[in-house]
This record gives sequence, C-alpha cells and structure tokens, in this order.
Amino acid sequence: MLDTLLLFLAALIVGASKGGLASAAAISVPLLALFMNPVKAAATLLPVYIVTDWIGVWLYRKNFSTRNLLILTPSIVLGVAIAMLITPYTLEWALLVFTGAIGLWYCARVWLKRGEPEKKPARVVPGIFWGTLTGIASFITHSGAPPSQAYLLPQKLPKLQFAGTVAISFAIGNLAKLPAYYAIGQLDGLHWSLIAGLAVAGIVGTFLGRWLTSLLPEGVYMRTIQIFLFILSCLLLVRGGLSAAGKLG
Repeated sequence: MLDTLLLFLAALIVGASKGGLASAAAISVPLLALFMNPVKAAATLLPVYIVTDWIGVWLYRKNFSTRNLLILTPSIVLGVAIAMLITPYTLEWALLVFTGAIGLWYCARVWLKRGEPEKKPARVVPGIFWGTLTGIASFITHSGAPPSQAYLLPQKLPKLQFAGTVAISFAIGNLAKLPAYYAIGQLDGLHWSLIAGLAVAGIVGTFLGRWLTSLLPEGVYMRTIQIFLFILSCLLLVRGGLSAAGKLG
C-alpha cells in the first residue's frame, strides 16, 4: 500500500513540476528508488512525464524564451542520443554524484555571493554544454533539473517564461527518450493500467503546479526553485554515495 501511495505521490510531483515547479520532478525517481530499481522507476515514470509534458506545453504556450528553446532543445536531444549509447557502460552513481554537485555548486554560488547576482544573457556555447548534460542526466536518472537550471536561472527570466521554457524543452527531450528507452529494453514489462492511473495523478499535479506558480511572488518563486534544487542535489549525492559504496564494497 505504501509503495502504491509513493508511486502516486511521485506522479503528482512530476505533474506539479510540469505546471511550473521546475525542480520538483527530479525528486520523483529518488523517491521511488527507495523501494524499486532506479532504472525501472525511470521507465515507469516516463509515460507520466510525456503526458504531463504536453499539458505543461499547453499551459505555457504563450510564455517561453524562443532563443533559449533554440539553444536548449537540440542540445537536450543530443544528450539523450549520447546517453542511449553510453548507458550500458555508465556507472550510475558517478552520474548521480556529478549531477548533484552541479546543483549544489549553483546554490552555493547564488546564496554565498555578496550582492545581487549579475544577470546573464542566453549564450550559445554554455547552452549547448548545459543542455547536453541535461539530456544525459535526464535520460538516465530523470534528473535534468540541476544542469538546465545552472544555465537558465542566472538569466533571471520572468517566472512564467522560465517555467514555459523548461516545460517545452523537456517535453521534446522526454519524447525523444521514448524510442531510445524502447531500443534498450527499458519499457519491457511495465504495468500499463497502473501507469494510466499515474498519468491521471500527473495531470492533476500539472494544474496544481500552475496554480502555485501563478500564486507565488517572483522572489519567493525563484527561492522556492533554488530550495527544491538544493534538496534534490543533496538527495542525488546521498544516493550516488550509497550506490558507490555498495558497488565498490
């Protein structure tokens, strides 16, 4: 019973993320990894991501950064393609630790810097770098939030534009995962009737996330995103460390 509740909670979190609470979704796989294989957890949630992604696209269809989408979207798809090729040879704990370190690095840079952080433009080379890392991390652990936010948050986009850019770029990236996951067998043996129920929970979460995003003031919203990112990054580091200890022990 607890496992089922955690599954539905994870789906609700995924939906809330697609509705605007951009960091929240990547907590879902660590949550499910408490009782199931992380790879299986990622495969179970992928259909929920895809369904809620396109609800998020509809919600934010008028709020996005065109330049960032042109930079990030192909970079994320490139990262997905790279991850599909390297997944059989990738040490998952290493990626978890690296992804978590990126998130903590960003939080430390923002919180410890004196004065207001300088606003940065959407630059092509950093966008390709962070976008590719986003695609790789998202493919293997659904933890693409830290690298994508390391690129987007310093730009200080308006909150709805930020949420829309994340929603649209991740929607395309997650759709690209579907044939890639199928090719390496991660969609085999899924419980599709359960996934249908999870998708409904995800849709409810999407509208909940949209409501919370519109309700929160700009400063509170960005600080909330940063706190989610910090918590997520710590979870990834703990998971990666425990996994490494188990593998190396």
